[in-house]
Amino acid sequence: MKIKEKIRRICADGYLGLVLALLYLPILLIIIFSFSGTSNFSFKNGFTFDSYAALFSGSDQASNLLAALKNTVILAVSASVISAILGTFATIGIYYLNRKIKKIALTVNQLPMINSEVVMAVSLMVFFAVFSRIFPQGMTRLIISHVAFCTPYVVLSILPRLQKMDPNMYEAALDLGSSPFSAIFKVVIPYLFPGIMSGFAMAFTLSLDDFIITQFNKGDTGIETLSTYIYEDARVKSLEPFWFAVFSIFFVVMLTFLLVVNIKKNSKKEAKQ
Repeated sequence: MKIKEKIRRICADGYLGLVLALLYLPILLIIIFSFSGTSNFSFKNGFTFDSYAALFSGSDQASNLLAALKNTVILAVSASVISAILGTFATIGIYYLNRKIKKIALTVNQLPMINSEVVMAVSLMVFFAVFSRIFPQGMTRLIISHVAFCTPYVVLSILPRLQKMDPNMYEAALDLGSSPFSAIFKVVIPYLFPGIMSGFAMAFTLSLDDFIITQFNKGDTGIETLSTYIYEDARVKSLEPFWFAVFSIFFVVMLTFLLVVNIKKNSKKEAKQ
């Protein structure tokens, strides 16, 4: 039995190691070769920080990157805030529908997630082309597009939290003299706040990471987000050492953020115990 357990552990550990290697080895290689100063995955120029220095050199590429990063953040924040607001009230409305209509509403809500992103991008592009006078090209179209595909995820993030809520809480607020509007803002929404923040974070991540919908609907305005700018630059010049440094910094920043959040959560749990 001990031999079988050891074999199982070795196989389990080996499988886990293989999965982690497939996930993180490419990222590790990008970080390593970001110090090579070349894009052909070799250290013929030795160990250098030229790729990182290029980010702060004030070149056109660096300035365009900062502009694209600014547009990406503005778009992600705007879309996630609007999606969180719309998703919150949509979830409350769906929850209090009767069973049949609720099923229909939830099915319709899931269509943008089930549907191919290319189809949704083309559909939005056609919609904006038909109503071009109402929705001119620019950031407005992009925000509406991102809200359209982020809001369903917010609804699914909030709905489980709402289903756990005791319905007597809302009714008690009404019995104590609160108006329906006031009861929603003072009782329901505070209870749903963790789900709202979860939906907001998911919408922010989806918007930040989107390429297809943005590429199809940005038009000829010259607005570039991080994903579209990387695509356009890599399509013309291929991946330069400059981008290896950019990807490495992004990964390290996000990894640091996740570690800090998890450490704080663990410290709070230990303090409660």
